[in-house]
Amino acid sequence: MKDKDLSHIKVTDYAGKLAKSFLYSPLTAVLAIFLLAIGYLSLEIMPREEDPQIAISGGSIIIPAPGLKPKEIEKIIVEPLEDKLREIKGIEHIYSMSMNNVAVVNVMYFIGQNREISNLKLYDKVMQNMDKMPKNIMQPLIKPFDIDIDIPIMNIAFYQKDNSIKYINFLATVENLKKEISQLNSVSKTQLKGEHKEQYNVEVDLGKLKGYHLSLGQIVNGIKSIAIRVPNVDTNTKDNKLVVFGIKNAIESIKDVQNIMVAQYMGSPIYLKDVATVTDGIDTQNKKSASIILKNGQKYEQISLAVSKLAGTNAVFVADDVKKLLETNREFLDKAGIGYTITRDYGVRADDAVNELVHHLVITIAIIAVMLVFFLGWKESIIVTFTVPAILAATLFVAFMSDQTINRITLFAFLLSLGLLVDAAIIVIENIHRHLHDHESEHQDMDTLVIKATDEIGAPTNVATLAIILTMVPMAFVGGMMGEFMKPIPLNVPVALLASLFVAYIFTPYLSKKLLKRKNDGVHHHKIKEGGEK
Repeated sequence: MKDKDLSHIKVTDYAGKLAKSFLYSPLTAVLAIFLLAIGYLSLEIMPREEDPQIAISGGSIIIPAPGLKPKEIEKIIVEPLEDKLREIKGIEHIYSMSMNNVAVVNVMYFIGQNREISNLKLYDKVMQNMDKMPKNIMQPLIKPFDIDIDIPIMNIAFYQKDNSIKYINFLATVENLKKEISQLNSVSKTQLKGEHKEQYNVEVDLGKLKGYHLSLGQIVNGIKSIAIRVPNVDTNTKDNKLVVFGIKNAIESIKDVQNIMVAQYMGSPIYLKDVATVTDGIDTQNKKSASIILKNGQKYEQISLAVSKLAGTNAVFVADDVKKLLETNREFLDKAGIGYTITRDYGVRADDAVNELVHHLVITIAIIAVMLVFFLGWKESIIVTFTVPAILAATLFVAFMSDQTINRITLFAFLLSLGLLVDAAIIVIENIHRHLHDHESEHQDMDTLVIKATDEIGAPTNVATLAIILTMVPMAFVGGMMGEFMKPIPLNVPVALLASLFVAYIFTPYLSKKLLKRKNDGVHHHKIKEGGEK
């Protein structure tokens, strides 16, 4: 359709100018399809989360100071360091601990601070002031911590179905899966919980020790003599046991431990096997364990694997990737007698929460459509109903382009603004409807009528929408965790309201021209008889 000459129609507001520009434009229908398409794609592509992922981060500075007492550490290390750290912009709190031989200073950044930049500032500030530290201290360890990426989106419980393999092999299999999962896209952190370490257990016979006139100290020194790295030793002898751990890669087999010479007695060597029993097992001194009870009532000891995602990524996609990897290894795990069950799936919860709210959005739109049928008519209802998905589509696209995620708060912002979104379209369609049934407009053609009706309500509608937007702006300045949590509302509601104006001024007149008709469409001509009689 060629553009019709509408130059004779005078307008005073942007509402009328938009209506006039798009009434016969071939781009109007294309724009409508484009808006709906990018909105749908944004809804499908945007990262989905159950709740907004709030950036809460900080850092810990550990300073070894051999030989120094807590008071000395506080005066010459902690207090000067705290003064320097206060020079860093973005640090909210500083906490410190002074102990024998070590100082620990923890800092917490303001919520919303850029994690990488803040960590770099912290590292630079400590390194720049190393010359002010006592000469006998060791190199500080600066360890950032990020609470948001430490929260797992998935927990997977692995268990042995029939104990057909050794615990060490079971643990090695789970650790290999952990490595594979950690290499998936958007996985930030994987962590095992409830696992036991591999170690050699030495059960000392105290009666034989007494017979050979030996002490536990000689046993310990004998083990240390062949260890590449000095092991940690738990000398709890309540159960007549000496438990040694931490010597991985230092001793290759049980035989190596058994043949440790711990002393000489009457000119003959005494080996560890003469006074103790050595077994290859797990850290029995670690009393922590986790169990899982399946639906069939069976109870198993488990190793739990926690998987966290990178900030701003789609929890649904990450969870699906982990499930695919587990499914790929299911046959291998079954043959090894290892079962697993997913005890936490944040991806499913996020997807369900988003789908449920989208479902409620559709229901709300349907309710609005039904209500408008009774007040304006079914054609007018169709016109207003179309504007709602078009507005939401534009808002979703802007949110996608600004790297937002779609979560319960984002969709709550859409629900909150839904009643406001249709205001502009209802006002426009109601004014067009009034003009169609107004005798004073009988002389106007349909083009003039819809443009004039839209132009009339432009100024008050703009002011009313701006006033509502200004009520949302202060929410953007709320600080702390609540401000970060509610940020999608001041970000998306104003965008939705602005989009509602453009959609109402462009598509409502266009659809009204297509769908609404008067009883005698066109110009009403009045035949004037002689004498002034009609």
